[in-house]
Amino acid sequence: MTDMIGFIGVGTMGEPMCRNLAKKSGMTVLAADRDPAPLARLAADGVRTASLDEIAASCRTIFLSLPGGKEVEEVCLGEGGLVAKAVLGWTVVDLSTAPPRLAQRLYAEFEGRASAFADAPVARTRQAAIDGTLSIMVGATAPTFARIEPLLRHMASEVTHCGESGAGQTVKILNNMVLFQTVVALAEALTIARAQGVDGKVLFETLSKGSADSFALRNHGMKAMLPGVFPERAFSTEYALKDLGYAIAMGEQHGVPGLGADVARELMERAVELGYGKEYWPVLVKAIEDAKGKV
Repeated sequence: MTDMIGFIGVGTMGEPMCRNLAKKSGMTVLAADRDPAPLARLAADGVRTASLDEIAASCRTIFLSLPGGKEVEEVCLGEGGLVAKAVLGWTVVDLSTAPPRLAQRLYAEFEGRASAFADAPVARTRQAAIDGTLSIMVGATAPTFARIEPLLRHMASEVTHCGESGAGQTVKILNNMVLFQTVVALAEALTIARAQGVDGKVLFETLSKGSADSFALRNHGMKAMLPGVFPERAFSTEYALKDLGYAIAMGEQHGVPGLGADVARELMERAVELGYGKEYWPVLVKAIEDAKGKV
């Protein structure tokens, strides 16, 4: 087994992360994906296209960047998946956002085969993935974290060890839950201000100077909702709904009602019904605009 890095899943976030890893690590990166287009683009950066079997045979460290828990489970636990192929000394790092319970199960499965597993979901935007300035939240044993941290820093400006297996997913999912609810408040404020005849730009710029200032305001509010720009191939409403569902399920598991999260989910579901499921998720403002005058 050679000293190569495997990267499974090079979609919206995975492609730029894989590119940064290849450029900055000085190691050979083998990548796999069902879509040949990003693989072709990555070839210009020295990334070699490979199958899952080839990655398993050649790489001691394997990164996953997949749409969600269902895909992670399929790649790891499905027939011929990574768990079945695991050998002594492997380290599998899941950069996807998936349920903490799945991370804990995968940790146990890989540990049983003398391999390591870390959940390391990423936060911030696709541009941050391109720039290598993501925030990565890691659930892993201390030795595993020490081993993978230098590689993660090729993709992120912030890397935080949040605790044992599942802790990274828990913190990331709750980060998103708080963000989603903050953007709901901004969307409501923007819609009400415009209905009152107040310019949205004036509103947001003034909020940024006071106690309502936030990352969500300066990014999701000013750069997306204010100009009405909600591109595809960003973090879609459908993906946001997935993450929000994980947060609500965690709360239910422990008897904690996610009342604010339920409101955000309702608005996202309405945005999907209106045809905005593939668009950047702050498009939920359109669900509020659509409801104006109907309540």
